[in-house]
Amino acid sequence: MSSMLASRLPAGLRPPAAVALLVAALAVMAACYWPEIAAAVTVWSTSTAYGHCWLVLPIVAWLLWERRDVMRACPVRPAVWPVVLTLPLALLWLASDWLGVMEGRQLALVGFAEVLMMAALGWRLWWGLSAALLYLLFLVPFGAFITPQLQHFTAAFIVAGLRVLGVPYEANAFSITIPEGTFYVAEACAGLRFLIASIAFGVLYAVTMFRSPGRRAAFISVACVVPVLANGVRGLGIVLLGHVLGSAQAGAADHLIYGWIFFSIVIMLLAAAGLPFRQAPAPLMAGRPGRAVPKLLLLAACAPVVVVAIATPLGARVLDGGAGDALLPALVPVMALPAGCVAAAPARISGPVSIGVYDCGPARVTVLATRLRHGINPARIIGVARANALAGLGADIDSEPWQGPDGPWTMLSARDTRRAAAYAVWADGAQRIGGLHDRLTMARDMFGAGSGTPVALCVTISPGNEEELRNFLLDARPHMAAGTL
Repeated sequence: MSSMLASRLPAGLRPPAAVALLVAALAVMAACYWPEIAAAVTVWSTSTAYGHCWLVLPIVAWLLWERRDVMRACPVRPAVWPVVLTLPLALLWLASDWLGVMEGRQLALVGFAEVLMMAALGWRLWWGLSAALLYLLFLVPFGAFITPQLQHFTAAFIVAGLRVLGVPYEANAFSITIPEGTFYVAEACAGLRFLIASIAFGVLYAVTMFRSPGRRAAFISVACVVPVLANGVRGLGIVLLGHVLGSAQAGAADHLIYGWIFFSIVIMLLAAAGLPFRQAPAPLMAGRPGRAVPKLLLLAACAPVVVVAIATPLGARVLDGGAGDALLPALVPVMALPAGCVAAAPARISGPVSIGVYDCGPARVTVLATRLRHGINPARIIGVARANALAGLGADIDSEPWQGPDGPWTMLSARDTRRAAAYAVWADGAQRIGGLHDRLTMARDMFGAGSGTPVALCVTISPGNEEELRNFLLDARPHMAAGTL
């Protein structure tokens, strides 16, 4: 890309002054937003739904190469006005950080990069390359939040198909039972991986094969709908195969492999359906010769964008640095110990943290309460509680919500270490589990709408399991009382 841009840069903006400055600015932003980048790479590596993200950068490079004539025709004209677009991006990052939504932070990062390139290249050249540059949005592993809705749709589609075909069945949420056995629409069967990959393919196909915005929008819409319907057909086919073979296990064997084969066929049919509507590339408009642009103009265009991008997370960390946590008095849990449990030692207090240790027969229960400042980032409250619960728990961890007598908990268990943990948070006088609704409620404290200081509570048992930990919580019922935990 550097050599292509160099051919059109005016004399004052040839490398290394121009391209090196743009690359350096992107590198500085990447270093500042390294947690977002590392989180994205982790998801790409561990989730089969986002393995295609590794191909995004090579695809963007290929799309830029395909548009090399645009780079020759459009001069580079740095502009300062795109900096105004960083303000909503900064608000998006801050809101996502408060609510603990990593995808929002990653989306803001890609947005900052887009605005930086717009400022450095100028609107006309950026628009000519927008199909390639906007494809960078697929670096963000988004969409996991719709998995439950996809599960519901797939289960409903299977049930409707069985009803039409006259196959006897019983359905309970995601579980479908036929005479030959029971099938369960798990998260892996919801079709998220098919949907995300199909959208990425649909966008690439649309910007490559069509130039009409209407045709592009229509094809992308079809690419969003077809995989959802196709996954329903796939699920119905697996159930019917089990019905024909007389065994649910036989019908479901290697269904993920069959799914990828089925998905590949669907993608090929989708591509074939779009071929009759393909359009020739738009004729390239000749650009006027560009005048030499001073290097200072490029610096003036890029610097404000970089400053706002860097100031956003740094400012949030300064405001939420937790420097005042050590000044907070600890809150000691108010608990009615179950029969057979005794305090192993007096509560230990260190700054805002209190630790109570109890012996309940052969098991040891540890209650750790961390008091945090009023108005602190809700995501940090949840993060502290979860980090305390995960400490020493092991690698193979199961997680599930549990409604206790005084409020919701998140239960964690590790089979390999025979340990279990539960965590919850108290904010504004109520016990919360830390979902998006709870984080929105806690976010009011950022603006002074709430009262009191939040507390992250973690209870662990070792050796023990979730059932034993639930029994302890049912009897002990740790709670807040008049400013004392």
